[in-house]
Amino acid sequence: MSENLRNDVAPDTVPIELDPDGVEVEYTDGRSVFYHGVPRKAEGSVTSGPGKDVHVLVTDPTETEGVLVYVNDRKTHDDILRDSGVGRVIIDRGETESLFPGVEATNHGYRVEVRADPAAAMGRVFVFVEDETGEASFEIVAPEEGDGDGDDADSGDGVAPEDAPATTDGEEGA
Repeated sequence: MSENLRNDVAPDTVPIELDPDGVEVEYTDGRSVFYHGVPRKAEGSVTSGPGKDVHVLVTDPTETEGVLVYVNDRKTHDDILRDSGVGRVIIDRGETESLFPGVEATNHGYRVEVRADPAAAMGRVFVFVEDETGEASFEIVAPEEGDGDGDDADSGDGVAPEDAPATTDGEEGA
């Protein structure tokens, strides 16, 4: 049943647009996707909810292009990814893989944790967590000195921490 196996696919650089209502990515085949919502700021990392699709976008310093990688996506055929310019990384349970310089992902079973150092990544790092019932957008930022209240991770979308589809290092008491 080798047709069900999925392989790592290297990403291409794709045009992006940071919009007040979300983030648009234009695939190399001319199609585009719009990740809705202003990304919530997350200090250091984001951990997905169980069974969620995780997409990681790292922009270049100009914020006009970037690379997009699906983490542990087993649904999309390799040829579709190659044609679109989207990459894929399959990570075994308990393993950690570098996605880009300064960005790594860890498979915690049904959850994926994405950790990033935006300075080392030399661009902005966005994590999109979604399934058929909804989506959430995050931007991983460097922890602020002396900021231990975690307010950044919970601002702006009205989602209570216990209802949020993902967690961040910045959340406390969730």
